[in-house]
Amino acid sequence: MRVLVTGAGGFVGKALVAQLARGGVEVLATDRDCRGLAALGASQLFDGDLCDPAVRRAAIEHADAVIHLATVPGGAAEDDPELARRINVDAAMALSWEFAALRPNAPFVFASSIAVFGAPLPAQVSDETPLAARMLYGAHKAMLESWLATLSRRGQLSAISLRLPGIVARGGGPSGMNSAFISDLFHALASDRAIDLPVSPDATTWLMSVRRAAACLAHAIGASRAELPSNCAVTLPALRVRIGELVTEIARQLNADAGLVSFDPDAAIEQAFGRQPPLSTPTAIRLGFEADGSIEELVRSAVESL
Repeated sequence: MRVLVTGAGGFVGKALVAQLARGGVEVLATDRDCRGLAALGASQLFDGDLCDPAVRRAAIEHADAVIHLATVPGGAAEDDPELARRINVDAAMALSWEFAALRPNAPFVFASSIAVFGAPLPAQVSDETPLAARMLYGAHKAMLESWLATLSRRGQLSAISLRLPGIVARGGGPSGMNSAFISDLFHALASDRAIDLPVSPDATTWLMSVRRAAACLAHAIGASRAELPSNCAVTLPALRVRIGELVTEIARQLNADAGLVSFDPDAAIEQAFGRQPPLSTPTAIRLGFEADGSIEELVRSAVESL
């Protein structure tokens, strides 16, 4: 099978390209910057912007399946709503429509997000939790979930939307993610640098290592569509982690000083990323998707990706 990965040059994209290539999949990759992807196993590269019809056409021409990661994330979407709409909605809808015309009922995996749920969250999030996005990023993800479910009902695509939790540990530097402080924590302790977190030690958040996220996205290509709900969306299982425990475990594994971490909670950040309740994901588990096994395993995997 030839699988096209969009946004392949990003944090999750690179891990996914490597994951697919290790599994013997022929990987086609597209991004505005594809440098380094051939070394990870991509066999064909398509540099360019997905807003360009010629780039989309070239990328999907020989693909048997698509995993669509390309996005303008959280805070970046709020800062540039026009760019976010063009990439997150217009280009994504066009890509899926054109691929459906070329490969009717072919697998199309969409990287959605827990941002579709908004904030504040209910006492427990489950497969039945209604969507109530507050940020443009979450609203865009919800819109694409609905669009892809419609194409699936029409028999045009075999789509599945995976709602990803926070993924660690992203590279240092600007990422456009309001939750970037969680990955910054790993980098700070790895370099013995002090860091001030915008949440309290008792804040709780849903996390997944990038390796586990890549494995879930790869698994989604062949996951049974017969057991999907009508919206074709699956909230992935994730570890619910208390930030204070995360600090302790990262410091332990890196032999770092946990005292380098201080806490200065920001009410909005705490509400959005530090009050995530217990998570129930029976559909995902039934379909074979898995979370990291423990906080120790999560941190170990994240540290290895730094």
